[in-house]
Amino acid sequence: MRPWDIYTWNFPDAGPHPAVILGTDERIKHKPSLNVLLCSSRRATRPAELYEVILDAADGLDWAALCKCDLLYAVPVHQLSQKRGTVGIERRLEIAARVIRALGIAGR
Repeated sequence: MRPWDIYTWNFPDAGPHPAVILGTDERIKHKPSLNVLLCSSRRATRPAELYEVILDAADGLDWAALCKCDLLYAVPVHQLSQKRGTVGIERRLEIAARVIRALGIAGR
């Protein structure tokens, strides 16, 4: 398991969906819970909103899916299953920028 990998997690009130792992290699190796972002499990049929990024086959998913960057979930590592792929470099930057904006990390 590494940062930016995409696994499946059974999200509360949403069910099994792709989950993008955020964090550092050190955190992932040594902590029992990880931060993840929810991605849609259905094909994206609209453009991404300001707080979303579209991931697709280049990231290991079966089709275009919306990755929601406005809410982090703390997930017990043992609950993550079925590696689906890894977010590509360009989309990592998009996700990071949207997380910062959506969560007001930069003070805005």
